[in-house]
Amino acid sequence: MSASATSPVTRSDRLLLPLPTEDFELEFRVVARGGIRRGIRLERAFWVSLKQMAESRKCTIGMLVDEIAEGHAEKGNLTSAIRVACIRELGRENLNLRRLASIRTINAILLACPSPAFALASTKKIVTFNAPFQQLVKRQLPAAFDEDTRQDLKLALDLNVADIFARLDTNGDVAVASGFVIGAGERRYRGQLNVVRAPVLDLELLMAFVFNG
Repeated sequence: MSASATSPVTRSDRLLLPLPTEDFELEFRVVARGGIRRGIRLERAFWVSLKQMAESRKCTIGMLVDEIAEGHAEKGNLTSAIRVACIRELGRENLNLRRLASIRTINAILLACPSPAFALASTKKIVTFNAPFQQLVKRQLPAAFDEDTRQDLKLALDLNVADIFARLDTNGDVAVASGFVIGAGERRYRGQLNVVRAPVLDLELLMAFVFNG
């Protein structure tokens, strides 16, 4: 047996989050709807999912179970049908979330912003920016977008990027203000911006909005 097969999986190597023990616990509940009472035994995780589905649809769990039962009357096994319905609902929500939480959405937000704005990766690389930001750079650093000097464009923040992410994790609804400097060659421009976490899933990204440009 190879060493990789016998070595324990570390937290950083995990493909999935650890599964809480309580999610596996079977819970028996009686669900009533239209005079029909159904005794159902499901893992706690599926009861939680059913509750979330009911809340999002502004209905009761009994209404959901009744609809699932009607759709699978000839197939028997209601608990299996409920589990499949929960999994399919979570898959649909995940797909919708991934469509929204994408770099295309970030581009749309930046394009809709009338003030200079850009998206910044955790490596301090500017991933994308809007036209007002490009105009600001051209106005303050005229040579910055020439072919010879474009690669020399540098951005520095007064706050460390890691510290900004940490502050946003602590107070996610509050933007973090920071000074910044953009330089190209010997020229520099200093300004102020507000930073929020970008709504993306696959990478750590910040959206920065200049408020004195």
